[in-house]
Amino acid sequence: MQPVFEEKNIAKAILTMGIPAMLGQLTTLIYNIADTFFVSMTQEPAMIAAVTLCTPILLIIMSIACIFGMGGSSVAARLLGENKRDLAGKTVQFCIYAMFFAGILTLAIGLCFTRPIALLAGADEETMAYTCDYLQFIFLGAPFIMFSNGFVHLFRSIGLIKESTVGLVLGNAINVVLDYVLILPLQMGTAGAALATSLGFFFATIYYFFCLWKQHKNKTALFSLSPKQFRPSFYLAKSVVSIGIPGALITVLMSISNIVLNQYISRYGANAVAAYGIAYKIDMVPIMLLVGLSQGVTPLIGFCYGAGEKERLSKTMFLSICYGLVLGLFFTVLFLLCSNQLTAFFLHEETLIAQAGYFLRILCLSAGLLSIINMVTSYFQALGKALPSLCITLMRNALLFIPAVIVLNHIGGLQGVIAAQPVVELILSIFCLILYARECRKHNKNA
Repeated sequence: MQPVFEEKNIAKAILTMGIPAMLGQLTTLIYNIADTFFVSMTQEPAMIAAVTLCTPILLIIMSIACIFGMGGSSVAARLLGENKRDLAGKTVQFCIYAMFFAGILTLAIGLCFTRPIALLAGADEETMAYTCDYLQFIFLGAPFIMFSNGFVHLFRSIGLIKESTVGLVLGNAINVVLDYVLILPLQMGTAGAALATSLGFFFATIYYFFCLWKQHKNKTALFSLSPKQFRPSFYLAKSVVSIGIPGALITVLMSISNIVLNQYISRYGANAVAAYGIAYKIDMVPIMLLVGLSQGVTPLIGFCYGAGEKERLSKTMFLSICYGLVLGLFFTVLFLLCSNQLTAFFLHEETLIAQAGYFLRILCLSAGLLSIINMVTSYFQALGKALPSLCITLMRNALLFIPAVIVLNHIGGLQGVIAAQPVVELILSIFCLILYARECRKHNKNA
């Protein structure tokens, strides 16, 4: 970890931390697209709609893991920057046990309330059976979803950058293979898609625990997994949760806003939900890459802050935002030019292809802005400043997005609903720049 954090070439340090995280997110996206692709080969719009409706529920489960994964990563990286290795190890140890208990609790609640959760997600008579099939297998895999998503962040903070990415790629590769086998030859439909997802996370979890065992065997581990040596600290738990909750709320509130969005889109029929689901999955390519960049760079920002390297911190932020803007603008141009050709990979009816292509051209307009929003959010998380991060989250998903969906639906119907995303992210990116500028001025005054 130290060589990466102390790398003098900032651009190289960003790429060293960011590219593996981006590749990991890209493989996550590939498995998401594989779910949709293989389900779409059934040529059943209700199945495609069910997968779209279940996506926010899966994201909420992942977000619970992020409370301890992202929160623990931020705290551990700053402690390593302050050369407090023992406390960093105890932080990671606490997060692992917390993810275990959270996974078991999620499994129990999910299986007991599958149908009410499906109704909440927006399922109707046409999609209910498919939605419940998907959710049951997702809830069965909840503990492994927790572990694998949390370990991705925790491993980066303790220097296991390669292992973090390998585990993510391994789980997603297994998922894609099983998607094909379970959905098509075995004809398990949405249940097969969910089972493939859970099994992918299961094998990723096995790999991550193997890496931890290997570290203990080589006597290079920061901490012990033995229950006898587990000594939870209220201070560390509070530090992790106070940072992790705003990070997790990003996904939770985004999922809630997507549930509201799906409910509005479902008023226009299952075909509209299916078309939006395809457009959104394609638009997730730049979104996930930019999320990967910001998450990968977060430990570097936390280390610079903990070590008091203010100039290096500012340069890291500037270059990361610039890289994100270039990447986002590239995908905006690509989607504007090739939207129908891309949606035709997943849909077979000309009207659905045209509708999904139109949705994609609207959604992609905000791709470049996401680099600003993601990096500023990650910046405050890395510094351990929960309030600004929480403000950004609440601004997007509670104060702006849901009202925008309601108002734009009234003004422009279905097209207005889809336009809510780029409109909100334009406003939010301006808000993020103002917050970041204020924080930079505060740092300069204290310098």
